[in-house]
Amino acid sequence: MAANLYLIPNTLGPGEIHTVIPQGILPVIHSLKVFFAENIRNARRFLISTNIPTPIDDLLFLELNRHSPDEKLQEYLKIMLDGEDAGILSEAGMPAVADPGAGLVRMAHLSGIRVRPLCGPSSVILALAASGLNGQKFAFHGYLPIHTGVREKTLRELERESEQRGITQAFMETPYRNRALFDSVLRACRPDTLLCVACDLTLESEWIRTMPVADWKKNRPDIHKRPAIFLLFR
Repeated sequence: MAANLYLIPNTLGPGEIHTVIPQGILPVIHSLKVFFAENIRNARRFLISTNIPTPIDDLLFLELNRHSPDEKLQEYLKIMLDGEDAGILSEAGMPAVADPGAGLVRMAHLSGIRVRPLCGPSSVILALAASGLNGQKFAFHGYLPIHTGVREKTLRELERESEQRGITQAFMETPYRNRALFDSVLRACRPDTLLCVACDLTLESEWIRTMPVADWKKNRPDIHKRPAIFLLFR
């Protein structure tokens, strides 16, 4: 009989796990013996921090990333079709949202495997809720183009769509490129466009602010190498 595929939330950074991971989901996590992980070392460390009773070396960890071919996903699928419950662990936050896992989740649905998301932190949803921007209509674009010219053209297009359709536009960047993305927003977007920067979500250093672009030019935040979500709205 087909088993369950659990989507396991990870923390968004260092800190006490009990402050962000609901204690009620730990028995489910502790019942699993198979984990599909973006980063196996990180996954092992996370599970140890939950005080999982099973010896860590007795668990099966299988790598799942954006390069995992369909053939490998079929092998993972067979484990669950043979009756073994399994979980997907992201490196941070919820799996399959701006992280690997969607392909395996889709295949699980098509194969009759029950997909069960567990409650936990999602940086995109936390940032949107705290931004004060439109939470009824929004789009998450993941990583914008790296090339400066293309990135700024994309930002102008997102700004225009936000104005025309009332959509909050959310996106992110690798933390060490935050400054480059922030500078692109200031160059590409109009002075009265609202920008929210939400960084270090759930951490002690958490910092969230929404202001017009014109005000950001006078108040540049220190966001270098800090995980952040950016949101635009007109």
